[in-house]
Amino acid sequence: MGSFDHLFKVLVVGDSSVGKTSLLNRYVHDVFGKEYKMTMGGQERFTSMTRLYYKQASACIIMFDLTNADSFKNCQMWKNDLDNKVTLQNGDFVPCILLANKCDLFPWAVTKEQIDRFSKENNFIGWTETSVKENKNINESMRIIIERMMETRETGHSSVPQGDYINIKGLQDPGSGCC
Repeated sequence: MGSFDHLFKVLVVGDSSVGKTSLLNRYVHDVFGKEYKMTMGGQERFTSMTRLYYKQASACIIMFDLTNADSFKNCQMWKNDLDNKVTLQNGDFVPCILLANKCDLFPWAVTKEQIDRFSKENNFIGWTETSVKENKNINESMRIIIERMMETRETGHSSVPQGDYINIKGLQDPGSGCC
């Protein structure tokens, strides 16, 4: 294995079938598949193993399915589990972004106001809607989490989480042509 400028471990957690594996395949390989086998990283029945899985994490993505209210409610359990089991070296919480996936499907089971309130109350750096299938806000969301990890690495501290809605359109490069 070669040398790296920076090596970060980013957790991707959430209930089954919210799009975690699809997110990784979309971001890394720019592909979307409909059929995936269950993976261990974010499954409810593996929560007893999460301390080992979370070890040395630099950041976290918690995902839920906008059309599934239970997957949103369970984000509280995922965030509590994360905050109780891992912190950065300086004791700060691991920076965490909340992704509301499947925004291309309707009806949504939760409102933007509910998500906004939850994100602010639970110390997320922010939240945004995504569609892994439609490749909406994937690269932009990942850029946000990478920027936060780099900031934390450079300053030694994670900035205070705001939990606000992340307006991806306002963050895009003028020539990106996305969304």
